[in-house]
Formats: sequence, structure tokens, C-alpha cells
Amino acid sequence: MRKKTLKFLTALAAAILVSASFSVSADELKGDEQSFFQRYSSGVQELIIKGLEFVGVPYRRGGTNPDVGMDCSGFVQRVFSESIGISLPRTAREMSDVGEQISKTELKPGDLVFFNTMRRAFSHVGIYLGNNQFVHAPRPGGEIRVEDMRQAYWTQRYDGARRITEK
Repeated sequence: MRKKTLKFLTALAAAILVSASFSVSADELKGDEQSFFQRYSSGVQELIIKGLEFVGVPYRRGGTNPDVGMDCSGFVQRVFSESIGISLPRTAREMSDVGEQISKTELKPGDLVFFNTMRRAFSHVGIYLGNNQFVHAPRPGGEIRVEDMRQAYWTQRYDGARRITEK
């Protein structure tokens, strides 16, 4: 019970941090037509919330179903599909070719972050939450979780980031 409570509180804290970074002023809300910023913010919030719903789901190599487990790319693929209707390729390597390449200093919630965890570039992917946090499916025996990109393990393996935009 304590482990589930901790996971829930971690996910909740991440959701609060993300939603706080997407406040919209009264001036931006004028008129019936949503601005690009509002559509972007709404989509990113949905994406983050969907990703955090999977916290605690076990890792399963090749997995794409939360009922039996997911790997990193299966998790990311499912989150993007279910939250904002964007179809991504199946593997982390293939995902690294989609969207716009961005620098680490440009990271925003909802961006894909890539790591070299298997002695090859872009072998792992997660979803950036903001405040140096990302959600991902880490490894066999692990569960989908939120981690800090400033940890030495992730800093040493960081490969880059992509921003997925609707065309």
C-alpha cells in the first residue's frame, strides 16, 4: 500500500507542476477561437495526464498494452495515440526521426527525450514533464515511473530531444 501511495503522490506532484506551467491569461481567452497556445497547452496537459495514468504499469519488452506491460516506446506510442491522436513509430530509434529536433535548453512538457541505454543511440525514450522530470518505462523488472534527468545515469546517457508537432 505504501509503494502505491508514493507512486500516486509522485505522479500527482508532477501533474501539478505541469499544469501550473500552462496558465492562460484572460486576454488569451477572448473570442471563441482558441489560440495556438491554448490548443498546444490543452494537448500537452492531456498528454501528460495520460502518461501519468500509466505510472506503476510493469515493464514488458515489446509491450504495448498496460494490462500486461509496456516497454518505453510502446508506452510513448500509446500515450500520444490515446491523448492527442498522433500515431508514432514503434521503436525509440524510429521516433527519434519524427518531429523537430530541439536542444536540452528548449525542452517543454510533452517533448520526447532520448537516451543511449543499450550502447546504441536513441535506444530509450520518455516524455518530458518539466522541471527536469520525465516519465518512462525503464527496464525489465521495473515499472513506468517519473525520474529526474539530472541523475548522473540519465545525464551521461542523454541523446537528445524531439518536439512532436501536428502537421
